[in-house]
Amino acid sequence: MTSTTTTTTAATTTQYYRFKPWNIGRFLIWSLFAIVLIVSPLLFKSSLALTMLSQMGYLIIICLSYNILLGQGGMLSFGHAVYVGLGSFLAIHAMNMGEKGGLQIPLVAIPLVGGLAGMFFAILLGFVTTKKSGTTFAMITLGIGELVASMALMFPSFFGGEGGITTNRVYGPSFFGFNFGPQIQVYYLIAAYCFVCTALMYAFTGTPLGRMLNAVRDNPERVEFIGYNTQRVRYFAFIIAGFFAGIGGGLASINFEIVNAADSLSAIRSGGYLLFTFLGGAVFFFGPIIGAVLLVFASILLSELSKAWQLYFGLVFVFMVMFAPGGIASLVMMNLRVARFGKFGRFWLLYVALAVALVPVVVGAAALIEMIYHIQLNAALGPNLNYFGVAIDTSSAASWLGAAAILAVGLAALEVARRRFVRVWGQAQEEIEAEIKRREAA
Repeated sequence: MTSTTTTTTAATTTQYYRFKPWNIGRFLIWSLFAIVLIVSPLLFKSSLALTMLSQMGYLIIICLSYNILLGQGGMLSFGHAVYVGLGSFLAIHAMNMGEKGGLQIPLVAIPLVGGLAGMFFAILLGFVTTKKSGTTFAMITLGIGELVASMALMFPSFFGGEGGITTNRVYGPSFFGFNFGPQIQVYYLIAAYCFVCTALMYAFTGTPLGRMLNAVRDNPERVEFIGYNTQRVRYFAFIIAGFFAGIGGGLASINFEIVNAADSLSAIRSGGYLLFTFLGGAVFFFGPIIGAVLLVFASILLSELSKAWQLYFGLVFVFMVMFAPGGIASLVMMNLRVARFGKFGRFWLLYVALAVALVPVVVGAAALIEMIYHIQLNAALGPNLNYFGVAIDTSSAASWLGAAAILAVGLAALEVARRRFVRVWGQAQEEIEAEIKRREAA
């Protein structure tokens, strides 16, 4: 009787369907991901769009590989660009060797050369790096990153000096009719690696090593107590991250046909991977994908619009750390949770109010920043500033007062909308928790 009651209760509390042996939801998500990769260049046909899509492809691999360290292992690394850059250099040397008639490695296998290079250096440097964790680990990665970057000037024959190393990706026999000269062919090569590597890294999260890596992140003392070597777990994860980082670097060398040590190995590049992986959401697997897309938009589009683009993203990073430490992915998941319980309808107008209030804040603050930058960097061009089609006289007090007034009005409106949103959000969360308890009790 008790067994029958337990079975009945379990059946009534299960609010979802299981499809065996296939997980329909996961199958649909991965199918949609593949369709997006295939269709994107057909919808966005300009050369700029194709360049951006290609960069997004290999940056997704790099950011996901970094998230193996940061999100899954809790290892804050400031030297991830070392394994990306060294993978790029070994890949471009392999291409030059094939072009000169030496070891003929097909272009489609060049990213694997980069991956093996990244894995080799991760094996070599990671054993020392993963001896410690926490802040000490971060400082060691920073030191190794600066060490490798400084060594680039000591070995110009390998790193190419300040000019870097160039190559020609069109060499050897074609691959099923593709010589990878046109950018569209390079994109689909990158897209294929992007899909496969993303699937492999997602599969890694479900392996015993991936699960143990999460345990080491959350409670390393307990992992040690039950008999596991936490340093070995971190070391193996470091090697895997280095392998995928090298693949991303190999794809970058194919895409640009040039590798420069100052750009590929610098701490600024490692900081970019950290910044945008965090902005996307290191807690969730799909967060670094969002971060990679943002990185491309920032480095290509926003950098062309304003010289202060790094300042803007620095401010965004600070605000995200303060108000949404889980990144954009956490905001998406929180709203999906609200929608799952049927309470998202009450937030439509609140989100509109926040967006409307945010417009004058952004306009006013950006106007002040652009005027300051214009005075400091473009004073020789005169006092007039073209601010998105509007002429602003930086020498006039009215321009400064007007921008400050717009910012003040926006901040006041944003505070009113924020307080209303926080109150309604809190009520919705209380109702959701009450509903969860009611379902558990039933």
